[in-house]
Amino acid sequence: MSVIQLPVLRPSRPPWNKGRLVGQKRPLLPRQVWAIRARLELADNLRDLSLFNLAIDSKLRGCDLVRLKVVDLVVAGAVRGRVSVIQSKTGRPVQFEVSENTRRTVLDWVASPAMLGRVFLFPSRFHGSSHLSTRQYARLVRDWVSAIGLEPSGYGTHSLRRTKAALIYRKTGNLRAVQLLLGHTKVDSTVKYLGVELDDALSIAEKIDI
Repeated sequence: MSVIQLPVLRPSRPPWNKGRLVGQKRPLLPRQVWAIRARLELADNLRDLSLFNLAIDSKLRGCDLVRLKVVDLVVAGAVRGRVSVIQSKTGRPVQFEVSENTRRTVLDWVASPAMLGRVFLFPSRFHGSSHLSTRQYARLVRDWVSAIGLEPSGYGTHSLRRTKAALIYRKTGNLRAVQLLLGHTKVDSTVKYLGVELDDALSIAEKIDI
C-alpha cells in the first residue's frame, strides 16, 4: 500500500511591507511645505529650517544634501543665488537655485553660535561624525511630516527632492528642464521619477501645434 506524502505546512510569515506604503514617496503640496516651514519658524529651529528650505530648493538626494559645506553656498558673507555640486551617485555636476527666503535662513544659520568654525553646513550632533547622516536626515523628515498630520510611511527624503520638481513639471510640462534640475542623465529616469503617465504626455503634445 502506497503512502501519500502531504506537503509540509509551515506557518506563513507576514509580508515585510504589510501595513506600509511602498513605492515612490509622495511630493509635498505647497500648503504642506508652508505648514512645515511655519512650524520650524515658530520653533526658531534655524538648522532644521535651513535644511528643509534647502532640500526643497536644491532637489538634491539626501546623500548630497547632508554633505554640503559652508563654502559651497556662502561667499564673502553672502549666500549664492545659484550653486553647483558634484552628485555622489553619478559623479556629474548639477546646479540649483537658492531662493531669497532660503538664502536668508541659511545665512542666519551660518551666523549662529552653533556654526562657529564648522566646515559642513549641517554638522552632526554626534561625536565621530562630521556631518548629519542620511539616516538622521530621514528621521527629521518623518518628524516634519508627522507634525502636520501626514502619514510618515508615505513620505521620505525623496519627497523633498521631488516637491519642487513635480511643481515645475505640473506648471510647465517641461520634462527636459526637470531632468536638468534633478541631474538625471536620461529623460526616461525623469519620467519614471515623476510618475508621468500617458495622459500627461498627451496633454503636453496637444499644446504643440506645428
